[in-house]
This record gives sequence, structure tokens and C-alpha cells, in this order.
Amino acid sequence: MASDYLIVSKRILPDYLEQVIKARDYLSQRQASSVTEAAKMAGISRSTFYKYKDFVYTPDETRYQRRANMSLVLSHETGSLSAVLTALSKAGISIITISQSIPLAHTASVTMSLDLTASRLTADELILLLKKIPQAISVHLDAME
Repeated sequence: MASDYLIVSKRILPDYLEQVIKARDYLSQRQASSVTEAAKMAGISRSTFYKYKDFVYTPDETRYQRRANMSLVLSHETGSLSAVLTALSKAGISIITISQSIPLAHTASVTMSLDLTASRLTADELILLLKKIPQAISVHLDAME
């Protein structure tokens, strides 16, 4: 299968996945002041919330908010980060935050928060785009909303 994502009717999924979304809503709407409180209000455990919170979304959430957190390991060469930034810019992706570690063993870790709203790329296409960069040793999608 080419994609890690499926569109599935919630009728065949466990109830706790929908409750994870409710708990996340309680937090975002400030109806709960902590994850513990939100999980309790939704009827799930904190561990269930943390396990699924970055993987379960309603169609409305993905239509209006397109943000992603990514981790990359780049070879420590002149222009490595520039190649990543150029590829993202050409794809219409804005960088919200970026952090690069001090290079060790000829590699540097980069963590980015991206705004994908103006881009038509899917998560899989974004990963493939970044993996095509010769200096990209690894690319990982940490979370997406």
C-alpha cells in the first residue's frame, strides 16, 4: 500500500478513538485544564489519549488546519539545510519553527513545524519530497493536524 492513511467509517472502529478526539477538543476549547481531566471527561485513560492523539482526526480538522511536525537527519555538508528549505518553499510550505542540533558524526538533526495550508501535498508526498534530497539521511513525520 502506498499510503499510511485510510478513510474509514467510525462505525467499525473502537469507541475510544472518537473519545480521543473529544479529549483533544476539551483541551483545545479549555473545557479541561489538563490531559488527565480531559481524558477522564472523555472516558479514556491518559495512556490511550497519548497513544492516539496525533493519529486520529475528523475530516473537518484536516481541512482547516494543515500543520506538521517533522524530524530529519541531514548530512553535515554545506547547503544541506538550504536544500530542504528550498524544496519546502517550492512546494508552497511555510516553516513555523525550525531547530537544528550541533553536528555530530557528520550529521545534524533538524526539527521543523510546518504550515501545509497553501500546499496540495499529502503527508506521503511531503515525506517522499524530502527523502529525494541527497543530504537527507532520514525523514520522519512526527505529527500532523
